[in-house]
Amino acid sequence: MINYIKERLTSLRTELKNRGIDAIIIPGNDPHFSEYPAKCWKYRKWISGFTGSAGTLTITLDEAALWVDSRYFIQAKKQLDGTGIEMRKLTSGGLFDESWLKTRLEDGRKVGIDAKMFSINRFVSLKQSLAPLIPVDTGDIFDKIYTDRPPLPESEAFLLPDEVTGKSRKEKLADFAKSASPNSEIYIVSALDEIAWILNMRGSDVAYNPVAISYLVIDHPLAHLFMNENQLSKSDREQLSGDGISIHPYSDFDRFISAIDENRTVKLNFDKTNFHICKLLKSRLDIVEEKNIAESIAFRKAVKNEVELSGFRSCMITDGLAMFRFIRWLNENVGKIRIRETEAAVKLEELRKSGKDYRGLSFSTISAYGANGALPHYSPSKESDAEIGTDAFYLVDSGAQYLTGTTDLTRTLHFGNPTEEEKEDYTLVLKGMINLSMAVFPAGTRGSQLDALARRFLWEKGKNFLHGTGHGVGHYLNVHEGPQSIRSEENPVIFVPGMVTSNEPAIYVEGKYGIRTENLIACEFHCNTGYGDFYKFDTLTLCPIETKSINLSMMSGEETEWLNSYHRRVYDSLSPYLEKEEAEYLKTLTAAI
Repeated sequence: MINYIKERLTSLRTELKNRGIDAIIIPGNDPHFSEYPAKCWKYRKWISGFTGSAGTLTITLDEAALWVDSRYFIQAKKQLDGTGIEMRKLTSGGLFDESWLKTRLEDGRKVGIDAKMFSINRFVSLKQSLAPLIPVDTGDIFDKIYTDRPPLPESEAFLLPDEVTGKSRKEKLADFAKSASPNSEIYIVSALDEIAWILNMRGSDVAYNPVAISYLVIDHPLAHLFMNENQLSKSDREQLSGDGISIHPYSDFDRFISAIDENRTVKLNFDKTNFHICKLLKSRLDIVEEKNIAESIAFRKAVKNEVELSGFRSCMITDGLAMFRFIRWLNENVGKIRIRETEAAVKLEELRKSGKDYRGLSFSTISAYGANGALPHYSPSKESDAEIGTDAFYLVDSGAQYLTGTTDLTRTLHFGNPTEEEKEDYTLVLKGMINLSMAVFPAGTRGSQLDALARRFLWEKGKNFLHGTGHGVGHYLNVHEGPQSIRSEENPVIFVPGMVTSNEPAIYVEGKYGIRTENLIACEFHCNTGYGDFYKFDTLTLCPIETKSINLSMMSGEETEWLNSYHRRVYDSLSPYLEKEEAEYLKTLTAAI
């Protein structure tokens, strides 16, 4: 593999020389800024061998560096070893350290980018930060050297009934007309999950995210969908047509928007629209940036309606049953038969597949024993696939897509006798998760204000974790979505009732173990006083939390009562669906402490 990487780097550098370009910047996204790009757009993985979901590769004619955040420091170091690509730590946000290129290139040198892979805001920022270097649009430079690249996927797509979504596509499209300016804006939507949400459409073009590769142009009361119409059934095509939505080939998108009447106004999300689209429109049209977060597609999508929330609660029972049976299987077999990390992941997927309305995994299962758990985004491979034993923690972070919702949860288990150090760290993480779960906060609160609640107990011991505490979760959509988040970095988006977010504090001890306990929580109304509205969180996830690893002396009475109450809820929710023997076993896992 290392030799292939070196050969590919040589081919790319030859192409750069032929074009008179001195360096190139390669992000890991696609033209739609998906978390999981389709295989045809995985240029960074093909040229470097790095498989992480985030990271920016910078290549000059004689050097190369990959910039990754704390989630991937260890993984990138291993995967890049021997390739000639240096792993660089990204600690201050952004894509990469621009000074790395500036110290290697003379002023005025050209730096290649593919304008389809950079958002409008990213490109503007990059142009300013790189000066006096000059960014140049290379287009798809890999077209010549990546000759066996997979084709654009065209998998089956389908429409969801209003009984599942709680709101029709006609209602959603009408909402945009209400918020549009008087000069009749045209709205171009690039983000695949936003298109899926607006049209109540789901697909399977991208791993884990139930979306179809497409563009949407809203010109109310009409809309234009760009995708292969054969991905949809005749009945679904007729439904869309009846709602005023025309279907065009994906390849016709550039031509279509280039022909928009120059007297029209086009509205774009500058963070989610690639710069190539801006170039096609810029010289002729009035372009308006979507700035009102509360009116954005992402915000509307994040605020789940009652039908969607009911769907989440339904699929949590199905998912909880699978997780409970998985935990029981592990408890009864670890130490008796050989179970490797990959085998455990397969077993969990098999248990989920038997559940009601199962549609697939929501991300690749993180099944990590011992030191592997110290890698926040670990994925077992042939080289790293450890046997699960009784001497360390086993961390499993997993989730699934169901017709009625999306799940994401993490449990940390020990099948032997945890040490005092392990118990302390486990309890600190659990206390943080409970503290955030019990939060009551005034309207207008942001995620950065809530973040410290989950970190407090770790901070008191001089410990921390470097990733965010919580991310939004879609309704039978992307498991990672915005615009809300719970993290130390400032995010202006406020929490409002209906938002579903993860709650996942953690700690990682390199070479030893990782601990993370994660539930999904829904923001809901708490009370109104003379000080205004106050909100709280309702925990949606239904799965036992291991108690043997808790240092009970570190738990407050309020925390203990929360955990006991949570376990009563888990038992009451799952036991009606269990055989008598299973229910008895669940009772032992949810017994009061």
